Amino acid sequence: MRREGIRARMARLYRANPRLHRFYEQYPNLLWKHQAQRPDQVWVSDITYVSVAGQWRYLATVMDQCSRRVLGWSLSRVRGTRLTRAAFELAVRRRRPPAGLIFHSDRGSEYAGNALGDRLKALGVLQSMTRGGCPSDNPHAESLFHSLKADAIHGVRFLDDEHLRRCLRSYVAFYNRERLHSSLDYQSPIEYERRIA
Repeated sequence: MRREGIRARMARLYRANPRLHRFYEQYPNLLWKHQAQRPDQVWVSDITYVSVAGQWRYLATVMDQCSRRVLGWSLSRVRGTRLTRAAFELAVRRRRPPAGLIFHSDRGSEYAGNALGDRLKALGVLQSMTRGGCPSDNPHAESLFHSLKADAIHGVRFLDDEHLRRCLRSYVAFYNRERLHSSLDYQSPIEYERRIA
């Protein structure tokens, strides 16, 4: 093999990082014990990516777990804490959540950064994260992205950021006002919030 320049494919070995495990222990998954019974008890957030002219754009969203209403979103060329904080700040401006709100996300560094964590603490918001490698711990956010991509993204070629932003604004308005959810007795998120208010 050496003479012919052939190398075997090898699997990388996983090495546990105890410091990383200790770091994430400060962000337990609070949704094991809490399910939202009314709006502004639990918000869920996640990040996905969309291609624009052959380059990735990153989309962060914040959704109310109870009503499935999208409360805030942010789009950026860079995936980082600034992206997630922008989506969170938009949701805060729209809802003014009470202290004790649970903010749940995956374990991405975009959510574990001080810029977001300090802001959550200042508002009395409890930070919750999924277990590592378990997207099923954040099903509502994952479902939103599935619906968004199936309904509005797949099959569309976005030529620039503004084209994508227009699509997202339109879709979020549709999702909140018109899209029916079986888990909400076939009501839209806004209808559901009005009904339980």
